[in-house]
Amino acid sequence: MMGCFCFKPPAQERLPSKAETAEGNALASLVNDLIIESDTDKHKFVADKILQISKGRNPARAFTFPELSAATGEFKEECLLGEGGFGRVYKGRHEGRDIAVKQLEKNGLQGNREFHVEVLMLSLLHHPNLVNLIGYCADGDQRILVYEYMPQGSLEDHLLNLSPNEKPLDWVTRMKIAEGAAKGLEYLHDIANPPVIFRDLKASNILLHQNYNVKLSDFGLAKVGPIGDKTHVSTRVMGTYGYCAPEYVLTGQLTKMSDVYSFGVVFLEIITGRRAIDTSKPSSEQHLIQWAEPLFKNKKRFIEMADPLLEGKFPLKGFYQALAIAALCLQEEANNRPLISDVVTALRYVATSPNDSGETSNVAEM
Repeated sequence: MMGCFCFKPPAQERLPSKAETAEGNALASLVNDLIIESDTDKHKFVADKILQISKGRNPARAFTFPELSAATGEFKEECLLGEGGFGRVYKGRHEGRDIAVKQLEKNGLQGNREFHVEVLMLSLLHHPNLVNLIGYCADGDQRILVYEYMPQGSLEDHLLNLSPNEKPLDWVTRMKIAEGAAKGLEYLHDIANPPVIFRDLKASNILLHQNYNVKLSDFGLAKVGPIGDKTHVSTRVMGTYGYCAPEYVLTGQLTKMSDVYSFGVVFLEIITGRRAIDTSKPSSEQHLIQWAEPLFKNKKRFIEMADPLLEGKFPLKGFYQALAIAALCLQEEANNRPLISDVVTALRYVATSPNDSGETSNVAEM
């Protein structure tokens, strides 16, 4: 797709410990077991297994529905933080701390199996750039997840749903957020064993803690693998339109590079301030990647991809490097995309590079 860049730093790899290997194998086994467990037995099954595998840790807590109802004021509208196809997220207060309570739709996009997979994933996978799961509720037909509360919402809130009186994200903060998201994926791809493919990276799933520290959330669609000599995981195509890698959409074959493509889409959103899909724009501009493709082919037009809300306040060299990273991640051929560890290294360089040219205020000189 975009062959005008060559920017690939050396990979940095960390081998998993024996404990991580054992934990990862147990995770894979549990996720597979969930497929054959009956719905009526799942709640006790999952709770028992989490306790078994989380020895020495603080496992996810099993909440009752009355507890969470009380914490959210009976799920009152004033506590509503957001709403999507999966259900609603409420702010709650429990035992002296703020919590985020995600009440899944009973017939929503995230089914019973996905709910339990997310509980298992976040009970076993721990990293500063993954959201912390406090607990869950599976009373009757209720399926609820309880997370640490993210005071700054999501990347979507600050980038794509910006209110008129809200200050847009500056360049340095945008690069920090991109690096944090990439680090979360790097943990899932390179340190978790077996690896985990996130499968649904998008701006609304990148949550922001204090100082815009990133936490990836919503692991219901995540997949374990590939394991051994397998190169991919075959699965039904799920995710969000506009973010899915083309080969995954065509074949259902999921790889780590599928996540790298999705990251490229999100990173391009961060650079441009445009949504992956925006039906409010003219037909030729509704699909972000299609809109950007001719611009990537002409260096004189690169600057047209900068978010106007940045008002030219970004280092020109860093801007070009950011576009190079996005272009590599968005290669049509999956094998041509960089490893996420390479992306992390590149973003670390971009995020810390000096403000070489101050501002790109004089576009005419380009």
